[in-house]
Amino acid sequence: MNTGDTAWVLISAALVLLMTPGLAFFYGGMVRKKNILSVLMQCFIIMCLVGVQWVLCGYSLSFAPGKGFWGGFAWMGLNGVGFEPYAAYAGTIPHQAFMIFQAMFAIITPALIIGAFAERMKFSAFLIFILLWSTFVYDPVCHWVWGIGGWLRALGALDFAGGTVVHVNAGIAALVTALIIGKRKHVEKNVPVPHNMPFVALGTGLLWFGWFGFNAGSALAANGLAVNAFVVTTTAASAAGLSWALIEWMRNGKPTLLGVCSGAVAGLVAITPAAGFVSVVPAIVIGLLVSVFCYTAVSVIKPALGYDDSLDAFGVHCVGGIWGALATGLFASKAVNPAGADGAFFGNPRLFLVQLIAVGITIVYSFIVTIVIYKVVDALVGVRVGEKEESLGLDLSQHHERAYTVLE
Repeated sequence: MNTGDTAWVLISAALVLLMTPGLAFFYGGMVRKKNILSVLMQCFIIMCLVGVQWVLCGYSLSFAPGKGFWGGFAWMGLNGVGFEPYAAYAGTIPHQAFMIFQAMFAIITPALIIGAFAERMKFSAFLIFILLWSTFVYDPVCHWVWGIGGWLRALGALDFAGGTVVHVNAGIAALVTALIIGKRKHVEKNVPVPHNMPFVALGTGLLWFGWFGFNAGSALAANGLAVNAFVVTTTAASAAGLSWALIEWMRNGKPTLLGVCSGAVAGLVAITPAAGFVSVVPAIVIGLLVSVFCYTAVSVIKPALGYDDSLDAFGVHCVGGIWGALATGLFASKAVNPAGADGAFFGNPRLFLVQLIAVGITIVYSFIVTIVIYKVVDALVGVRVGEKEESLGLDLSQHHERAYTVLE
């Protein structure tokens, strides 16, 4: 067991956990002021709910060795998950260190979906939906891609830190929920605008900071691979932030802070699956192009199709995740990571096909099962708040709190 590796993974786990409060401010700043507490509450309750689910059953379902739908039940309640290294996943850190690092991914993934249905879901329905989605969507996909015996892993799919498992998976679920729950009331007449851009910027900074744990921590060691992941993570985010600003400047005459923040996050999303497999120049290309794809999804496709993805969870996370996964199939190089594979640009077009299969399977599975879960929850408790509650705002109608109090 290596103490340096252990320290790095524990620090990285803390960084990834910080991303969920960062996401809370990023999303919270973009909703109307009558709904900010509901977004913060949803993010924080996921930390509590999934934090318990993970140690009871989620980790076992995701990572216990097995070739079935899930990993299995051998590690339920962390039975057998101790302080000795488990070589199949990480041979130099305690097994529980790997487990708690992965817990933070399980927490933030369902939190990403919040951006699609913000301002209109009952809190009771939200709790049931997140618990079922984490168990029946995240855990199986996680096992397929990362777990010992996972069939997509055996196929050769590469996903260094969660492009498919996290972003495509949550992003397509976001689209499903946005389509089924319907638009916010009067959204065409009174287009909602971010009520607190400083919160959006703060959330972006926290996400960017935490993403170093997300990507570089996925090396599971304090080594050169972690350094590479660290460098390409910030490089791609920087390129994407610049790219989005330039697109806005050319199209609208002025760049916006919201655009730079959205671009940076899109860049972080896109580099996630590739961070341990590509070098700096491909990272710049990935970052520059992801803003083109995500901006088109958010500013062209969404208005044309008319769905209400409140905070562009699909447009940024799913679209950016798809590009990142496919770009891994193009730019991956064994010179960066001998344990990976060469991509199409390095003589191995098969990897691109494998990445395409992994993305397609994830989209189809998450899409179908999210519909089923939504319908079950709707039948049990009803998903959407009433029109009066929506007009009042979820802060008051669901939590009996106000975010801002003006003293006379």
